[in-house]
Amino acid sequence: MKTLTKELWFNTAKEREFVNITGEVEALLEESGIQEGLCLVNAMHITSSVFINDDESGLHHDFDLWLEKLAPHEPVASYWHNRGEVNADAHMKRQIMGREVVVAVTGGRLHFGPWEQIFYGEFDGRRRKRVLVKIIGE
Repeated sequence: MKTLTKELWFNTAKEREFVNITGEVEALLEESGIQEGLCLVNAMHITSSVFINDDESGLHHDFDLWLEKLAPHEPVASYWHNRGEVNADAHMKRQIMGREVVVAVTGGRLHFGPWEQIFYGEFDGRRRKRVLVKIIGE
């Protein structure tokens, strides 16, 4: 069995942002030479996320509005966690969107359904954070 372990680094300009990272993950899969296996993509920070969905700007706008309704940033004082910080909502948004994805590798390609893409979701941005990519297989 072969493996490849790499990290992708992000520093978003916005506090909340969705970044399509499919191309970067596909490049790492090609680098690995693995034809059949699994690809794990994992957010390594507790205020960011990795998820799979459609790359459609209206949907991303809806995600942002929906997450803000479920875990609003304001009022900051409404969160116990914010006694020392102001990012409790980012932790909750990450919990909703998820920590990682696993994608099958078939014939040397990510085995997606229609329209599926991998995204990095940032909920407490403007600082450097990383995503782990671990590919295993033959």
